[in-house]
Amino acid sequence: MNHSTPSLNEDRVSQTPALQFLQVLGYTYLTPQEALELRGSRHSNVILDRVLEDQLRKINRIEFRGESHAFSEANIQAAVQALKSEPFDGLVRTNEKLYDLLCLGKAMQQSIYGDIKSFTLNYIDWEHPENNVFHVTEEFVVERTGSRETRRPDIVLFVNGIPFVVIECKSPAAKSVYNDDPIDQAISQHLRNQHADEIPRLFLYAQLLLALSGNEARYGTVGTPLKFWSVWKEDIDEAELQALVDRALRVRVPRLRGSRPEASAPGMSAVHGTSVKVTRQPPPDGRALTEEPGEYGLSTRLPTAQDRTLFALCRPERLLQLTRRFVLFDAGEKKIARYQQYFCVKTIMERIRRRDAAGRRQGGVVWHTQGSGKS
Repeated sequence: MNHSTPSLNEDRVSQTPALQFLQVLGYTYLTPQEALELRGSRHSNVILDRVLEDQLRKINRIEFRGESHAFSEANIQAAVQALKSEPFDGLVRTNEKLYDLLCLGKAMQQSIYGDIKSFTLNYIDWEHPENNVFHVTEEFVVERTGSRETRRPDIVLFVNGIPFVVIECKSPAAKSVYNDDPIDQAISQHLRNQHADEIPRLFLYAQLLLALSGNEARYGTVGTPLKFWSVWKEDIDEAELQALVDRALRVRVPRLRGSRPEASAPGMSAVHGTSVKVTRQPPPDGRALTEEPGEYGLSTRLPTAQDRTLFALCRPERLLQLTRRFVLFDAGEKKIARYQQYFCVKTIMERIRRRDAAGRRQGGVVWHTQGSGKS
């Protein structure tokens, strides 16, 4: 039995197309080595320290008596440590504490002209998504608890250097090789990696987990049992999605020696029957999306379920909205909204805001059928 086949196909059918598409959505690609350097070259650290520190300085200002001041470097470092040193109290419970910290920020005392006050330092600019930075990397090596052994989630998405999304990719061919559903395999990897003796530290910060397999995709969050992983359904503008897919086919994904299997001949990667030139990108600081303008005979392809799910859940503004407004912790469980609940809440809020000429609001109910989003 050749166990290398699924790995190769995962790269061609799921992982590489996901990396390309995520760059088009606004994520800056980091090679595994770049990501490792940004986290202090330590596999036990899952936060991109340098990115986080820079963003804390950028998005936070103290407004006091009509003047704007920067937070002290001591407060910046204290905020980073607060995020990294939360005592482990079970995965979901610790995730909840860190979720509150991410959503509410941390109060910091600082002296301004001799007057010591408490000011809130935020990790994410929730109101202005464009002020945050979004990165994507692959084969993210994380050291297991109490061990030198490691695990390598396929793709990790970062917001301001904090790992928000963990993605496992599988090839449809994996079913014939391992006699198991590819999506179930991906979810099982997520569940295994959350165990206390695995890499739970990565999932302390995660808000969204995805299992991808080309024409199939499901999502959950930390602690979600396999049976509750869901499909997201949404009416997406087909022309917009097709344009994004066409752009994605032109995005370069570097191949580093030892990073992951080559999909084809050196320097080229076969993606859905399309050749994409593989070229080293410039350093991550301030770099723009790198595209090849069709000079390599790129063809088009139809959007997949994977593309639709990434667009619906992972484009930056939607990811921040889902995290801040559609996640809750209930009786020791973390829950993220299903698509019916998401669109039901959006419709309710639109109706609440709408008033007639007399200032009156229209009443209404949620349709009382199974799956309508009542819960």
